[in-house]
Amino acid sequence: MDMTETIAPKSDQINADDLMTGPVTVTVSEVIIKGGTEQPVDVHLVEFPGRAYRPSKSMRRIMVAAWGPKTSAYAGRRLTLYRNPEITFGRDKVGGIEISHLSHLDKPLTVALTATRGKRKGFTVQPLAEAAPRDWGLEIDSRTGNVDALKALWSEAQQAGQSPELLERIRAAATTEAVA
Repeated sequence: MDMTETIAPKSDQINADDLMTGPVTVTVSEVIIKGGTEQPVDVHLVEFPGRAYRPSKSMRRIMVAAWGPKTSAYAGRRLTLYRNPEITFGRDKVGGIEISHLSHLDKPLTVALTATRGKRKGFTVQPLAEAAPRDWGLEIDSRTGNVDALKALWSEAQQAGQSPELLERIRAAATTEAVA
């Protein structure tokens, strides 16, 4: 039994404590700029519905350097987040979230970021290999004979924004199995 879910903090944002079990690769669904000085950006992620990644100014600089300033281009792009226990708040090491990999990079990207007052340090992110496209047809075929698995596949396809034709194909396969 996995206890990961039992230690997740209750929050509307992803916290460094969420990444204590290791890095996580996520997909951007949308970016909302709220304004203000404290946490002005919500990066909504497919894998964490209802919870936003609120990148630090340094991580926002990395995203802009890699993907450009127009957040409309960010949807569907992927990034790997990890917990860096060395991040400080004031004099205390509190840990924080940093980006290790970004999709849509051809080569590693190094950006000079402020490390401490008056000192800059290079921060490098690596290219994130693109995920192989999902073969929905193969998944339908592999789940044939299992109505519950086909229903789950339909839900996954709907959440992934797949075409009405594919959703109908999955529904038809589930209906055929239910009738048989």
